[in-house]
Amino acid sequence: MCSVYARFGLSGLIVFGCLVGAHRTAEQAMAQENRGPEPTVEALQDEIAALRQEMEEQRRLYEGRIGRLEQAVEKLRAAPPAEPPAEPSIEALRAAARAAVPAETPAKEAGAETFTSGALGLQALNPEISVTGDMLGSYSTDPLDDGHSDFLFRGLGLHLESYLDPFTRFKAAVPVDQHGAELEEAYVTRFGLVPDINVTLGKFRQQLGVVNRWHKHALDQVDFPLALREIFGEGGLCQTGASIDWTMPSVAALSQESVLQITDGENDRLFAENADNTPSGLLHYKLYRDLSPSTYAEAGASALYGQNSQWRVGEAVIDEDQDLWVLGADFSVVWEPTDRMRYHNVTWRSEAYALGKDILAPDGSGPDTIEGWGLYSYLESMISRTLILGIRGDYYEPDYKSYAASETQTLAPLAVSEEDAHLWQIGPYLTWQQSPFVHFRVEYNHTEGEGLPYEDHVLWLQCIFAAGPHKHERY
Repeated sequence: MCSVYARFGLSGLIVFGCLVGAHRTAEQAMAQENRGPEPTVEALQDEIAALRQEMEEQRRLYEGRIGRLEQAVEKLRAAPPAEPPAEPSIEALRAAARAAVPAETPAKEAGAETFTSGALGLQALNPEISVTGDMLGSYSTDPLDDGHSDFLFRGLGLHLESYLDPFTRFKAAVPVDQHGAELEEAYVTRFGLVPDINVTLGKFRQQLGVVNRWHKHALDQVDFPLALREIFGEGGLCQTGASIDWTMPSVAALSQESVLQITDGENDRLFAENADNTPSGLLHYKLYRDLSPSTYAEAGASALYGQNSQWRVGEAVIDEDQDLWVLGADFSVVWEPTDRMRYHNVTWRSEAYALGKDILAPDGSGPDTIEGWGLYSYLESMISRTLILGIRGDYYEPDYKSYAASETQTLAPLAVSEEDAHLWQIGPYLTWQQSPFVHFRVEYNHTEGEGLPYEDHVLWLQCIFAAGPHKHERY
């Protein structure tokens, strides 16, 4: 039985193989019929020749286009540069603005009702108000005493500003300290009263040099320069009157500006004897020039003139007008690269002052003149976006008068009774601008001199903050 099954299986496999072979032969025959006859050599050569002709035609086409483009480029290079379009004049802009406004306002639709209220807009009439704070901590040594430390809230400043109309601006600064409040500045400025001329009326810090115009919280150092404080007092020169600012025509790439100020002679250090309230006059002239796209320089000269009229000589009080003048010169150079101005700059600023005050000597020796002078110079650099490193040097020399320390009148610090009196000071400092609203500063002052009181070593720690739209405005 097994042999029968074997023979039957082998026969079946042979038959199955023959069927599969026949099927494959039939498929190959059908594929050969679908492909058609094999191409001849001549046909392939004709096809290659056609392709070569088409490529040659495309090459000629592209070469023609490139030639036309090169001719157009040469014409553009040879043509003269086009002039930039002229800027429209102010009159043309005004005419265009008038033309853009409809001649008549369309009437309201019949039956339409409009409800308006100006209550919410009244807040636009309120002045802008800013608050500044100036806090100091110090440790000092006194040549005549032991060292001591102190913390002082030097001032809380209230700063107000408002445009009263399109031509007039009001500004005021009211510092408040532990002793009370006082009016430092309050004035209105009328812009363009005459072309290029502005007029200011009120009480203001005067433009004698550069830094006298600044508020203390906006100084580059902890305090005003030594010579400025000795000649004008701790608060500098700040008086009441009128100021005329004239932007003069430029000459030889130099911008010019002059300021004429007529004020009451009310500075205690200079005009303590101004019984007649004679006005004082101040003239400041400034030149400005850009030395390069990143560097500018400015130089200025100042002259202050006034009078004093009442003098104590011995036991008598004598009325006699005596002249007073103060001359000043300032020079500044600022390098501020336009592409890194927020991260790096260098400022060098210097000023000098000279005083001449005619008096009646308190010892009865007759008319005399007090002369004194001083200067400062500082160099600072922004070494990163938030750090400023600087150093300032100061010098002041009062006059020598043997009667300066008389019982009836003390002339110090303008004059002292010790010969060769002088003070000099050196002060490095580092300012950290944590943000536009908060600044910290550490400063060291070393002072030496003769004839005037001083503290030889002082370490200052300062914190300044500002709240409001004006931040740390200098004035």
